[in-house]
Amino acid sequence: MASSSAITQVLETDIWVKATWEEFLAFADDSAWEKGKFYYYQEHMRVEMSPVGPLHARHNSIIPYVVILFAALRNIRVVQFANASFRKTGIGEFQPDIAYYIGSDLRVPPADNNSPIDLNEYDPPNLVIEIGASSFNDDLGSKRLLYEDAGISEYWVERANTGEVFAFAINGGGSGRIQQSRVLPGLEIALVEEALNRSQTQDDGEITRWLIQTFNQG
Repeated sequence: MASSSAITQVLETDIWVKATWEEFLAFADDSAWEKGKFYYYQEHMRVEMSPVGPLHARHNSIIPYVVILFAALRNIRVVQFANASFRKTGIGEFQPDIAYYIGSDLRVPPADNNSPIDLNEYDPPNLVIEIGASSFNDDLGSKRLLYEDAGISEYWVERANTGEVFAFAINGGGSGRIQQSRVLPGLEIALVEEALNRSQTQDDGEITRWLIQTFNQG
Protein backbone atom coordinates (compact mmCIF):
# COMPACT_ATOMS: atom_id res chain seq x y z
CA MET A 1 0.00 0.00 0.00
CA ALA A 2 1.10 3.58 -0.66
CA SER A 3 2.04 5.82 2.27
CA SER A 4 1.41 9.33 0.89
CA SER A 5 -1.41 11.62 2.02
CA ALA A 6 -4.90 11.27 0.59
CA ILE A 7 -5.18 15.05 0.40
CA THR A 8 -2.45 15.30 -2.24
CA GLN A 9 -2.78 11.92 -3.92
CA VAL A 10 -6.51 11.22 -4.08
CA LEU A 11 -6.72 12.04 -7.79
CA GLU A 12 -4.46 9.05 -8.40
CA THR A 13 -7.33 6.62 -8.47
CA ASP A 14 -7.07 2.83 -8.45
CA ILE A 15 -4.24 2.81 -5.88
CA TRP A 16 -4.21 2.57 -2.09
CA VAL A 17 -3.49 5.91 -0.42
CA LYS A 18 -2.84 6.55 3.27
CA ALA A 19 -5.78 8.43 4.81
CA THR A 20 -7.56 8.97 8.08
CA TRP A 21 -11.16 7.84 8.42
CA GLU A 22 -12.27 11.49 8.34
CA GLU A 23 -10.36 12.10 5.10
CA PHE A 24 -11.91 9.00 3.59
CA LEU A 25 -15.44 10.11 4.51
CA ALA A 26 -14.84 13.54 2.98
CA PHE A 27 -14.39 11.91 -0.41
CA ALA A 28 -16.73 8.93 -0.05
CA ASP A 29 -19.65 11.16 0.91
CA ASP A 30 -18.88 13.89 -1.66
CA SER A 31 -21.40 13.86 -4.54
CA ALA A 32 -18.59 14.81 -6.95
CA TRP A 33 -17.27 11.27 -6.48
CA GLU A 34 -20.61 9.49 -6.67
CA LYS A 35 -19.47 7.34 -9.60
CA GLY A 36 -16.46 6.09 -7.70
CA LYS A 37 -16.12 2.80 -5.81
CA PHE A 38 -14.65 3.27 -2.36
CA TYR A 39 -12.61 0.98 -0.13
CA TYR A 40 -11.00 1.67 3.25
CA TYR A 41 -8.69 -0.79 4.98
CA GLN A 42 -5.92 -0.43 7.57
CA GLU A 43 -5.85 3.38 7.33
CA HIS A 44 -5.64 3.39 3.53
CA MET A 45 -8.30 4.33 1.00
CA ARG A 46 -8.81 3.28 -2.61
CA VAL A 47 -11.06 4.99 -5.16
CA GLU A 48 -11.81 3.16 -8.40
CA MET A 49 -12.98 5.31 -11.30
CA SER A 50 -12.12 3.01 -14.19
CA PRO A 51 -14.58 3.21 -17.10
CA VAL A 52 -16.99 0.30 -17.19
CA GLY A 53 -17.42 -0.95 -20.75
CA PRO A 54 -19.38 -3.85 -22.23
CA LEU A 55 -16.93 -6.52 -21.02
CA HIS A 56 -17.37 -5.68 -17.33
CA ALA A 57 -21.06 -4.86 -17.72
CA ARG A 58 -21.81 -8.12 -19.53
CA HIS A 59 -20.02 -10.29 -16.99
CA ASN A 60 -21.65 -8.30 -14.19
CA SER A 61 -25.02 -9.47 -15.52
CA ILE A 62 -24.16 -13.10 -16.27
CA ILE A 63 -22.87 -14.06 -12.82
CA PRO A 64 -26.12 -12.99 -11.09
CA TYR A 65 -28.08 -15.23 -13.50
CA VAL A 66 -26.07 -18.19 -12.24
CA VAL A 67 -26.36 -17.33 -8.53
CA ILE A 68 -30.05 -16.34 -8.50
CA LEU A 69 -31.24 -19.24 -10.68
CA PHE A 70 -29.27 -21.79 -8.69
CA ALA A 71 -30.61 -20.44 -5.38
CA ALA A 72 -34.18 -20.26 -6.69
CA LEU A 73 -34.18 -23.82 -8.01
CA ARG A 74 -32.63 -25.12 -4.77
CA ASN A 75 -35.04 -23.11 -2.57
CA ILE A 76 -32.17 -21.18 -0.99
CA ARG A 77 -32.98 -17.72 0.34
CA VAL A 78 -30.86 -15.08 -1.41
CA VAL A 79 -30.80 -11.25 -1.40
CA GLN A 80 -28.57 -9.46 -3.92
CA PHE A 81 -26.95 -6.02 -3.67
CA ALA A 82 -25.15 -4.54 -6.70
CA ASN A 83 -22.45 -1.91 -6.10
CA ALA A 84 -23.61 -1.29 -2.52
CA SER A 85 -21.28 0.26 0.07
CA PHE A 86 -20.77 -1.61 3.33
CA ARG A 87 -19.35 0.50 6.16
CA LYS A 88 -17.99 -0.23 9.63
CA THR A 89 -17.58 3.25 11.06
CA GLY A 90 -14.00 4.20 11.84
CA ILE A 91 -12.65 0.87 10.63
CA GLY A 92 -13.39 -0.01 7.03
CA GLU A 93 -15.55 0.15 3.95
CA PHE A 94 -15.95 -1.89 0.78
CA GLN A 95 -18.06 -1.59 -2.35
CA PRO A 96 -17.96 -4.85 -4.31
CA ASP A 97 -19.51 -5.34 -7.73
CA ILE A 98 -22.04 -7.82 -6.31
CA ALA A 99 -22.83 -9.00 -2.79
CA TYR A 100 -25.24 -11.64 -1.54
CA TYR A 101 -26.94 -12.52 1.71
CA ILE A 102 -27.58 -16.25 1.46
CA GLY A 103 -29.59 -18.28 3.96
CA SER A 104 -32.20 -17.37 6.53
CA ASP A 105 -30.12 -16.58 9.61
CA LEU A 106 -28.56 -13.24 8.64
CA ARG A 107 -29.52 -9.69 9.58
CA VAL A 108 -30.20 -8.30 6.08
CA PRO A 109 -30.41 -4.52 5.60
CA PRO A 110 -33.71 -3.18 4.22
CA ALA A 111 -33.71 -1.43 0.85
CA ASP A 112 -35.18 1.78 2.26
CA ASN A 113 -32.39 4.36 1.78
CA ASN A 114 -29.14 5.05 -0.10
CA SER A 115 -26.80 5.36 2.87
CA PRO A 116 -23.93 2.88 3.15
CA ILE A 117 -24.98 -0.34 4.86
CA ASP A 118 -24.01 -0.11 8.53
CA LEU A 119 -22.09 -3.23 9.51
CA ASN A 120 -22.46 -2.32 13.18
CA GLU A 121 -26.18 -2.90 12.74
CA TYR A 122 -26.38 -5.56 10.01
CA ASP A 123 -24.38 -8.67 9.15
CA PRO A 124 -21.86 -8.49 6.31
CA PRO A 125 -22.92 -10.34 3.14
CA ASN A 126 -21.66 -13.91 3.07
CA LEU A 127 -20.75 -13.91 -0.65
CA VAL A 128 -18.88 -11.03 -2.29
CA ILE A 129 -17.88 -10.90 -5.96
CA GLU A 130 -15.40 -8.59 -7.72
CA ILE A 131 -15.06 -8.45 -11.50
CA GLY A 132 -11.70 -7.04 -12.49
CA ALA A 133 -9.45 -6.37 -15.42
CA SER A 134 -7.03 -3.61 -14.41
CA SER A 135 -7.95 -4.14 -10.74
CA PHE A 136 -7.50 -7.92 -10.83
CA ASN A 137 -4.21 -8.07 -8.92
CA ASP A 138 -5.59 -5.89 -6.15
CA ASP A 139 -8.80 -7.93 -6.09
CA LEU A 140 -6.67 -10.98 -5.26
CA GLY A 141 -4.42 -9.05 -2.88
CA SER A 142 -5.44 -6.25 -0.53
CA LYS A 143 -9.17 -6.64 -1.15
CA ARG A 144 -9.01 -10.31 -0.27
CA LEU A 145 -7.37 -9.39 3.04
CA LEU A 146 -10.07 -6.76 3.60
CA TYR A 147 -12.82 -9.34 3.05
CA GLU A 148 -11.10 -11.84 5.32
CA ASP A 149 -11.12 -9.27 8.13
CA ALA A 150 -14.70 -8.17 7.34
CA GLY A 151 -16.17 -11.59 8.10
CA ILE A 152 -17.21 -12.51 4.57
CA SER A 153 -17.76 -16.27 4.18
CA GLU A 154 -16.94 -16.59 0.47
CA TYR A 155 -15.20 -14.36 -2.08
CA TRP A 156 -15.11 -14.73 -5.86
CA VAL A 157 -12.78 -12.81 -8.16
CA GLU A 158 -13.44 -12.95 -11.88
CA ARG A 159 -10.63 -12.04 -14.29
CA ALA A 160 -12.77 -10.28 -16.89
CA ASN A 161 -10.22 -10.64 -19.69
CA THR A 162 -10.24 -14.43 -19.51
CA GLY A 163 -13.47 -15.39 -17.74
CA GLU A 164 -11.57 -17.26 -15.01
CA VAL A 165 -13.20 -17.29 -11.59
CA PHE A 166 -11.06 -17.61 -8.46
CA ALA A 167 -13.24 -18.58 -5.50
CA PHE A 168 -12.12 -18.51 -1.88
CA ALA A 169 -13.73 -19.83 1.27
CA ILE A 170 -12.93 -17.62 4.26
CA ASN A 171 -12.69 -19.01 7.75
CA GLY A 172 -10.95 -17.76 10.88
CA GLY A 173 -9.47 -14.72 9.12
CA GLY A 174 -7.85 -16.73 6.33
CA SER A 175 -8.92 -17.92 2.89
CA GLY A 176 -8.33 -20.89 0.60
CA ARG A 177 -9.22 -21.74 -3.00
CA ILE A 178 -12.36 -23.79 -3.57
CA GLN A 179 -13.82 -25.41 -6.70
CA GLN A 180 -17.37 -25.66 -5.34
CA SER A 181 -19.26 -22.97 -3.46
CA ARG A 182 -19.71 -23.47 0.27
CA VAL A 183 -22.54 -20.94 0.66
CA LEU A 184 -24.33 -22.38 -2.41
CA PRO A 185 -23.66 -26.11 -1.91
CA GLY A 186 -23.49 -28.00 -5.18
CA LEU A 187 -22.63 -25.01 -7.38
CA GLU A 188 -19.40 -25.73 -9.23
CA ILE A 189 -17.18 -22.73 -9.98
CA ALA A 190 -16.43 -24.27 -13.39
CA LEU A 191 -20.11 -23.86 -14.27
CA VAL A 192 -19.88 -20.13 -13.55
CA GLU A 193 -16.91 -19.96 -15.91
CA GLU A 194 -18.85 -21.90 -18.57
CA ALA A 195 -21.72 -19.40 -18.35
CA LEU A 196 -19.25 -16.54 -18.84
CA ASN A 197 -17.71 -18.34 -21.81
CA ARG A 198 -21.13 -18.87 -23.39
CA SER A 199 -21.87 -15.14 -23.08
CA GLN A 200 -19.36 -14.51 -25.88
CA THR A 201 -21.61 -16.20 -28.43
CA GLN A 202 -25.05 -16.66 -26.81
CA ASP A 203 -27.73 -14.24 -25.73
CA ASP A 204 -29.19 -14.09 -22.23
CA GLY A 205 -32.19 -16.24 -23.10
CA GLU A 206 -30.01 -19.07 -24.41
CA ILE A 207 -27.78 -18.94 -21.34
CA THR A 208 -30.76 -18.90 -18.98
CA ARG A 209 -32.36 -21.91 -20.67
CA TRP A 210 -29.05 -23.79 -20.49
CA LEU A 211 -28.68 -22.94 -16.80
CA ILE A 212 -32.20 -24.10 -15.96
CA GLN A 213 -31.68 -27.37 -17.83
CA THR A 214 -28.30 -27.91 -16.16
CA PHE A 215 -29.53 -27.15 -12.65
CA ASN A 216 -32.62 -29.33 -13.07
CA GLN A 217 -30.36 -32.24 -13.99
CA GLY A 218 -28.30 -31.80 -10.82
